[in-house]
Amino acid sequence: MELISVTGTKVTTPEDHLLMPLRTRPGQAGQARTGEECTGMNARIDRASGTDLLNLAVDVGPVPMHAGACLILDPGPGFDVARTRRLIAQRLRGIPRLRHRLVRTPLGCGRPIWVDDPSFDIDHHLRVIGCPPGGRDALLDLAAETLSEPLAVSRPLWSMRLVTGLPDHQIGLIVCFHHVLTDGMGGLAILAALTDGVSVPPDPFPRPRPTRRGLAADAWVTRLRALAHAPRTWWNIGRAVMDLRGLPRAAPSSLNRPTGPRQRVATVTASLEGVRRTAHAHGGTVNDAVLAAVTGAVRALLHSRGETLPALVVSLPISARPSATTAQLGNQVGVLPISLPTGGTLADRLDRTVEITRTAKAAAQPAASAELVAGVNRVSARLRALGWMLNHQRLIHTVVSNLRGSDQPLTLADATVRDIIPISLVRGNVTVAFTVLSYAGTLTVTIAADATHVPDLPILTSALETEFAAMSATP
Repeated sequence: MELISVTGTKVTTPEDHLLMPLRTRPGQAGQARTGEECTGMNARIDRASGTDLLNLAVDVGPVPMHAGACLILDPGPGFDVARTRRLIAQRLRGIPRLRHRLVRTPLGCGRPIWVDDPSFDIDHHLRVIGCPPGGRDALLDLAAETLSEPLAVSRPLWSMRLVTGLPDHQIGLIVCFHHVLTDGMGGLAILAALTDGVSVPPDPFPRPRPTRRGLAADAWVTRLRALAHAPRTWWNIGRAVMDLRGLPRAAPSSLNRPTGPRQRVATVTASLEGVRRTAHAHGGTVNDAVLAAVTGAVRALLHSRGETLPALVVSLPISARPSATTAQLGNQVGVLPISLPTGGTLADRLDRTVEITRTAKAAAQPAASAELVAGVNRVSARLRALGWMLNHQRLIHTVVSNLRGSDQPLTLADATVRDIIPISLVRGNVTVAFTVLSYAGTLTVTIAADATHVPDLPILTSALETEFAAMSATP
């Protein structure tokens, strides 16, 4: 099999020693400011945002702060794995962030910045592997294992695996990104850039690094801009504090236990049109219908354990931007914790969910809540208390992330992308979480669970299937 190596040439400047790798625990690195790129001393300066740094701060414990997806391809008769690998390698050259590392700046020069990794080598990130026996379940296990592996801080923080040996000659593509690199919307932009029919021109590489003088000047400009916006910023954060203070605490349950490195992943699929039709009949959105289904499924899981929980406190990641491109990655995500009823019929829960989410979103400040949570967590990390806090938090029971993919089927190397399975593992003391993606008329819900504390994952999966089946049966 032919392997393509894209290795840059080492560039040395008199001030290279001023830029130090951002060191965290093994497998972790810093974050990018994708929304603010500016020029300093003839070199582009791309700084980490507060939300980016949050994703560094919370990367504690046995499971890295990774997210990704598993694509299943239906290859045609002439499909060639080596050619597919070459195409992916070529298209990755047009996504600058995938060749960047985050480094600290000298004292007084502001937040960490992203710079080109002059020794970037595609062979360190993109590999071809065989799938163990077991078909789709084995592929999902392999994906969970891949996302659980630390990424080398000395390299750009992502990996991809082309997986052969699936039933019906299908091919898998497992992608893994550190959250410091991008959020969910940015991840979808990267996947879209890899598909056929998308032209992304190669980015000049490697770019010159900024000088210390340029960094210092840019840092002062950033500080002055922050001062100018300080009144509005403090008003937003104050409002976010009030919003968060008004939320109920999550009642004790078996859903909150310190998680370990062993993770399991299961999927449930439903007709997007059926879910949308049910949601609209109750004046809600697809996300409202998903939340109503999740509360019913969690109720069934807890009932099998001899527990009851009148309300499920769910954390909803809310994007502060309408879209993302491969030139604008990083993280711009706030949090919206809401308390949802678990009792009643699906229709009852959906009606109540529509009312609750509409009120919560009207008052939400995604950017402000992101900055607030980021600041609290960074302070906790400095005090070495963040790990304890995450393992003992009583603010939420679970997380439900919802992303919208392409309405039309995509192709990669002339192979149809049959399924896109979003994957985000559980951390802290949240033992089960849900990641939702709509793609080509299908809604896929991926359930990630701690293998030790959720041995009854099939009960949750079956209950969620029942909830969606009821929506499909609704006239």
